[in-house]
Amino acid sequence: MRQRNGFPFLFLFLKGSVRNSTKVGNILKKRNYNAPQTEHQEFINRHELLEKIMPIVENTLMRYGFLPVEVDLAKENHRWFLRIFIYSPDKSVTLDDCENISRSMSDFLDELIPFKFNLEISSPGIERKIKSDREYLIFRGKDILLKLKTPIDDDPETNQIVAKIVDFDENEGLKVYLYKDKQEHVVEKSQIISARLYSSEI
Repeated sequence: MRQRNGFPFLFLFLKGSVRNSTKVGNILKKRNYNAPQTEHQEFINRHELLEKIMPIVENTLMRYGFLPVEVDLAKENHRWFLRIFIYSPDKSVTLDDCENISRSMSDFLDELIPFKFNLEISSPGIERKIKSDREYLIFRGKDILLKLKTPIDDDPETNQIVAKIVDFDENEGLKVYLYKDKQEHVVEKSQIISARLYSSEI
């Protein structure tokens, strides 16, 4: 399987009946037509629902050696999507992993989610935008592209930098190894405009 910077190409798995599935390249799509429907889906408390399903997601992923990077429940074009992005520092995400994880948690999720939904399980992608402080710890050791408000050490060329994530602390900020000067630097959270994973192979 071809990989880039430790990540495979995106694998997508939507649960449901096999006879309702289609396969395009390495992307397997399945839709769930079996979950019960509610009349008041617009009033679903997404936060409470995510809190209920997170133990199932975390326990299932732990059994397969993965971490949840992001779990999102969203409604798009009158359809609900439960998207779970998974990662392991020790191995790549494969289509078999996505299928096994989906099968393991499907029945439990059907009991907790009171409406039809599509389940998507995939790798985070090699250029994922960092959306939470927790992800700095998950992706520790990975290269990252940072856009900063203030240059490092007043160097105008360091407003945008490629560096390696060393550590993260809520109070101190993000510690990175800067390839430019081969030194470690601590970047305050307030100085970060945006951050995403970086691959030189793209």
